[in-house]
Amino acid sequence: MDLKDMRQFLAVAEERNFTRAAERLHMAQPPLSRQIKALEDEMGAPLFLRAPAGVELTEAGQTLLDEVPNLLHLAQRAAERTRRAAQGLTGQLDVGIYGSGVLDVIPRVLAKFHAQRPEVRIALHNLTKSEQLQALRERRISVGFNRLIPPEPDLVVESVLREPLLVAMHEAHPLAQRRQVGMADLDGLPMILYPNEAIHGLAQEVAEAFRQEGVRLAVEQDVEDVVTAVALVASGFGLTIATRSAASLRLPGVVFVPLRSRHLKDLELSCLYRRGDPSPVLAMFLEVVRAHGKSETKGGNGLRPA
Repeated sequence: MDLKDMRQFLAVAEERNFTRAAERLHMAQPPLSRQIKALEDEMGAPLFLRAPAGVELTEAGQTLLDEVPNLLHLAQRAAERTRRAAQGLTGQLDVGIYGSGVLDVIPRVLAKFHAQRPEVRIALHNLTKSEQLQALRERRISVGFNRLIPPEPDLVVESVLREPLLVAMHEAHPLAQRRQVGMADLDGLPMILYPNEAIHGLAQEVAEAFRQEGVRLAVEQDVEDVVTAVALVASGFGLTIATRSAASLRLPGVVFVPLRSRHLKDLELSCLYRRGDPSPVLAMFLEVVRAHGKSETKGGNGLRPA
């Protein structure tokens, strides 16, 4: 018995009359009578008692009537859920996040997406850059956010925005009152670098900028993430170069001063996802990401187009 059979049976059962049921279904009465007879043959039992004034349900017919509305409701619900999933309105989005990105930009993007697609479940995965690349290939995440992502033939790396770089230092440091800090000002000062991954990242960019500008880099500590780096800064352990997002940490005793450098001006935040991924949820999320990047750029906020 298919959905068409169910609807036709329900119309006859509720109308108790083939003529009225046929009008309700926008069809002629003879084909409807034949369909009901075929349904009865399939069920192996009469469903209606025919009479000049109309029809009455048999016991078998009443049993079927008890089930059909629920089945039709479930079918309608399944169809609606399927349509909503195809439109990216339901489902799950697995997002790879990291360090300073989760302090500012990424939460705001996720909040906007959640407001537009509240039925989509967002699952966050805190992963390093290399872990995000692997998780994408293993389909454990749908999209990741990170910086300085190497070109990958099977992945799309899409710029979101660029953030200016700041120098984090203890408020008692002699440079804390400066409007800007130049690279030469950091010559020989104890620096905290992050992340300490083998893959190219901010730590390598900082080291290269020191080398290109002829400034001595004194590495006090290599740490895994920006939170650890800024926490060490708060303890007077040294200075660190971070993106503007890190300023959201607001740890006591830490100040952030804009960095002036010929080779290290700002840093790109990108999202990465599998090339050719057909997910409607991902497509909708990327629309929100792109719109957010444009609004940040137009709104100023110290960001420049990627």
